[in-house]
Amino acid sequence: MNQEQNPNVKETSLQITGMTCAACANRIERGLKKMPGVENAHVNLALEKSTIDFDPNKISVKELEKKIEDLGYGVVKEKKELVITGMTCAACANRIEKGLNKMSGISNATVNLALENATVEFHPSEVSLSDIIQRIEKLGYGAHVKENDQEELDYRAQEIRKQKSKFIIAAIFSLPLLWTMVGHFPFTSFIYMPKFLMNPWVQLAFATPVQFIIGWQFYVGAYKALKNGSANMDVLVVLGTSAAYFYSLYQTLITFGTHMHPELYFETSAVLITLILLGKLFEAKAKGRSSEAIKKLMGLQAKTALVLRDGVEKEIPLAEVVVGDIIFVKPGEKIPVDGEVIEGITAVDESMLTGESIPVDKTVGSIVYGSTINKNGFMKIKATKVGRDTALAQIIKIVEAAQGSKAPIQRLADRISGIFVPIVVGIAIITFIAWIFIITPGEVTPALEAMISVLVIACPCALGLATPTSIMAGTGRAAEFGILFKGGEYLEQAHHIDTVVVDKTGTVTKGEPELTDFSLAEGEDEETFLSLIGSIEKQSEHPLAQVIVKGIEKKGIAFREVQAFEAIPGMGVKGSVDGKEVLIGTRRLMQNNHVEIADVLPLMEQFEQKGKTAMLVSIDGKYTGLVAVSDTVKDTSKRAIQRLKEMDIEVIMLTGDNERTAKAIGEEVGINQVIAEVLPEQKAEEIKKLQNEGKKVAMVGDGINDAPALAVADIGMAIGTGTDVAIAAADITLMRGDLNSIADAILMSHKTMRNIKQNLFWAFAYNTIGIPIAAAGFLAPWVAGAAMAFSSVSVVLNALRLQRVKLNS
Repeated sequence: MNQEQNPNVKETSLQITGMTCAACANRIERGLKKMPGVENAHVNLALEKSTIDFDPNKISVKELEKKIEDLGYGVVKEKKELVITGMTCAACANRIEKGLNKMSGISNATVNLALENATVEFHPSEVSLSDIIQRIEKLGYGAHVKENDQEELDYRAQEIRKQKSKFIIAAIFSLPLLWTMVGHFPFTSFIYMPKFLMNPWVQLAFATPVQFIIGWQFYVGAYKALKNGSANMDVLVVLGTSAAYFYSLYQTLITFGTHMHPELYFETSAVLITLILLGKLFEAKAKGRSSEAIKKLMGLQAKTALVLRDGVEKEIPLAEVVVGDIIFVKPGEKIPVDGEVIEGITAVDESMLTGESIPVDKTVGSIVYGSTINKNGFMKIKATKVGRDTALAQIIKIVEAAQGSKAPIQRLADRISGIFVPIVVGIAIITFIAWIFIITPGEVTPALEAMISVLVIACPCALGLATPTSIMAGTGRAAEFGILFKGGEYLEQAHHIDTVVVDKTGTVTKGEPELTDFSLAEGEDEETFLSLIGSIEKQSEHPLAQVIVKGIEKKGIAFREVQAFEAIPGMGVKGSVDGKEVLIGTRRLMQNNHVEIADVLPLMEQFEQKGKTAMLVSIDGKYTGLVAVSDTVKDTSKRAIQRLKEMDIEVIMLTGDNERTAKAIGEEVGINQVIAEVLPEQKAEEIKKLQNEGKKVAMVGDGINDAPALAVADIGMAIGTGTDVAIAAADITLMRGDLNSIADAILMSHKTMRNIKQNLFWAFAYNTIGIPIAAAGFLAPWVAGAAMAFSSVSVVLNALRLQRVKLNS
């Protein structure tokens, strides 16, 4: 079948990375052609490009990308964040999202109403950024590329000023009309009412600017929405206020020159628009507050740096600092960028990164982070990371990504808000018909009031804001405690966790062990023994190896040249020194190499029962001695484990260390279940076993060997003091090296999810209760308008309570 025979077939081009030869191209071609819905596929190795004919009704571009990635190759995509203007409710966000995701070349697009932005992943070879912006503009909204965070903050401030100006003008014209409305109530007859205000033409003069100048934005929004085959809040506002305005205009015209008193609703239309603008003003201010986490983080950055250039000290703007610059930092100053201390001893307040108030000692060789505060000593640092590469910039990036992401719970609200407006319009029409033909036959006034009340009280704004504002506030507050959620989905999933698996070294313990003991077989020379094992361990990157080397170096013992070094994962190391084969490691390593160790096992067990890690040494197949290192438990680990247990969360320790040592550490901190002697590649398998038992598992680790388990777990938590690989594989980064952050992260998830559910409940309940009451005629239109305007504000204000959450650690 070709493209002419099937009119549904579309063509897409994907840029592919990772191909090395024609076999790669053929493999991708064959893989794509086997997929249902793919009519033809051609891969060009030279251009690193694939051209695919496919039926979008049967298969999506996202599925094509996944297939290529599953085959072991990459797909080039660009990710941009756009600032969106003109959105008024969740229906707007949904329409833009759907419109973008239908475009050929776009992998994924998400629109956040609360942040007023869109994150778009697209293939630049197939669709350009200008095409995407044009699509958004065609849908009736404005869009431009977000240049920096300050631009967004400036835009928000400008938006608040604009809303404030519109509200003030609308209020000036509406107040006289509100005066006339209040004067109609029997219990307000004592209020003075100027006669000229009761003139229909005067009221028309006050109402018209509000309806068609201030309120023109609603007409434009409604037109664009309807033009694109959907409906939003603007449609409801326009229908409600226009009905009131034009019915009043009609009454004014037909009673002109007579002694009849027209039934006027000019005050209804004008006051409704004014109240909606007031609600929008409060909403804009509240949404601005929900981004305070980003503002605070941005405000932490230093503005200048004192650097050494051409032998001269110069104060330069932060943006001009480059990697390799030597920077002077005086006591009390902010450290401008990430770097390494090359001179000086001091203490640094790193609370902005970790939430931990106790200063951290720094000396030559220590790593320091931009925006932390040098407390008491002068130091020189060498810049290693600047600009977007600094730790603070990465934190801001993670928080922004989390605040802009969608939690799965939001899908329900999105689906409902997408069909909500047409349903409300239908209910309003039925209400009008019921009143004019059944409840008050032939009377237009009560029917019109009931219809307008239904139209204006129902708005999907509260539904659309319920989830994203809570996610923004929750992730922002968590960041202040050094807990970085990489997305809203992880914030939601964390509250389901019932089992926490923790690594031992660097997680439960400090990860800073010392060489504490060594024992030699009879007749062995101490210096020769230590020189041999030190020479071998110096070749290893394992933390315990470095501890042994450091301990031996302190004794002033020289090392020797090593041949045929080999690290044996999970067991130890081996190598050749001066023609002698040296093995250092576990019982299993010795047994696998037929080394007799039966006599030394009781001594080894004694060390392990004290929580020490003991390693056996053999030279040329004969047991030669034993070395032991000890790692101390973090001060906070025991309390953190207790907190998790109080939350009914099962805690398991997973480690490659031997069982006796692991159990000794476990008993010290209160962990009853220990899985020991697990090889790095087996850690992920252990996590899967727990998941197969129906448990929701969070894995907490800090090393490269923890990365697979972190990726497999329902939630991966990386201790922020660990490796970049572990942090990249994790869903949540705990910037403090403190296990209390685990309980804090889960607690923050619980509180945020409770807040989201409260918001969704009130958003649903508001419309479920409000619409029938309005249809029954128990709400005056202006009361309905006020209720609608403040429903969104109440949801946002409830979400902002998360910014005051106090965690227990």
